[in-house]
Amino acid sequence: MIYPSGRAVWAGVVGAVPAFLVALALPSLWYPGLLWICALLAFLAVDAAAGRGRASLSASLHAPPQVGVGGQFTLHVTARFAGKARALQARVSHDARLAPIGGTGGVLSAGHDGGTLDLRFQALRRGIASFDRLWLRWPGPFGLVWNQVVLPMDNKVAVLPDVSSARDEAITLLQRSALPDGHAQRRAGQGREFEALKDYQPGMGRRMIDWKRSARHGKLLAREFRIEENNNIVLAIDSGRLMCEPVDGVPKVDRAVTAALLSAFIALKGGDMVSLFGFDARPRVSSGAVRGSASFAIIQKRAAEIDYSSEETNFTLALTTLAAKLDRRSLVIVFTDFVDPISAELMLRTVGRLTERHLVLFMMMKDVELETLADMSPASPEDVARAVTAGGLLRERQVVIGRLRLLGAHVLEADHRRLGPALVERYLQLKQGDLL
Repeated sequence: MIYPSGRAVWAGVVGAVPAFLVALALPSLWYPGLLWICALLAFLAVDAAAGRGRASLSASLHAPPQVGVGGQFTLHVTARFAGKARALQARVSHDARLAPIGGTGGVLSAGHDGGTLDLRFQALRRGIASFDRLWLRWPGPFGLVWNQVVLPMDNKVAVLPDVSSARDEAITLLQRSALPDGHAQRRAGQGREFEALKDYQPGMGRRMIDWKRSARHGKLLAREFRIEENNNIVLAIDSGRLMCEPVDGVPKVDRAVTAALLSAFIALKGGDMVSLFGFDARPRVSSGAVRGSASFAIIQKRAAEIDYSSEETNFTLALTTLAAKLDRRSLVIVFTDFVDPISAELMLRTVGRLTERHLVLFMMMKDVELETLADMSPASPEDVARAVTAGGLLRERQVVIGRLRLLGAHVLEADHRRLGPALVERYLQLKQGDLL
């Protein structure tokens, strides 16, 4: 695209005003004004022709692959012409997850490898933020026209939840089951994996006695077991319409992702395998099972891909797809929400089949708003109506929770401020109770 610059506009104005006055005073001398216009158009044509060079233009964007919510980062813009040095201006396009600090464009500073420009941005919301377009423009030799190009870009930045505080809580919870030298306990005496033989002590169960080895050694020996460290943990996060409603100013799905990352950090530290599954009307995100603390970054990156949705959740499709992917018994932690038994009916049918093979834990946030309305002292008939409606919704919610427990699923309701720690404590209880 080529368009006149401000200098060309002012040049036209400067020439047009005297030409108009001359033509008004001396109508027979109107042609000098026409000559000025022709001369200006000729300069514009030369400027446009001399300023072309899009074929030799190259540009790129460089940004960090990931950043935490609320964090700031620098986007580096680089552009150059092959064998030419020209003054360039740039502007980038970004989505609503990012906020510019000091603007989205500017003049590129000249360097030995072309022009560069540093732009500062702040991450506002979790997800995959993108820079999809780059505008570049440069003036002609006379500065009368701008040559502008729009280049498509595909630069993405994963905006991750801030898990620094969650990691501190996770380390605190891990320290509760650690030895004085800092190594994690193996929790001998529980689980199904054989650990060692030891002398039988009064009070031990008879089923722990190893009769063959006891006969060989001439004394009673008991088998000691430990909890398995290769359990499969699946974090299934519902990102449908209900989960995108805010709780205390933060969407429920964001709080669920933070709690899931905390539990993933604990599980990977404990030697278990962790996978992430996101869904709304259909499955959206599915990561393979990973193991080891170093794999936590992979779970973080995939968690950023769980986007906000306005669609109704299809539990039948999501949980059926998830069950088909699992080839061994797993702990499936489902982060979701529901309103009444009617909307949860299809979910209940699918859960019944899932609990036949897997251990299912539903993680839900307490509805603080409904509880507040139900407990509010009525001051008007409208307050009474609101309290009655809120109480009815809470009772229907408890009906669904009761049916889930009858189907064999575990249900955990927690305050949104304690969602992560409450989930970790329940996970450790299930693991120590040999239920995985």
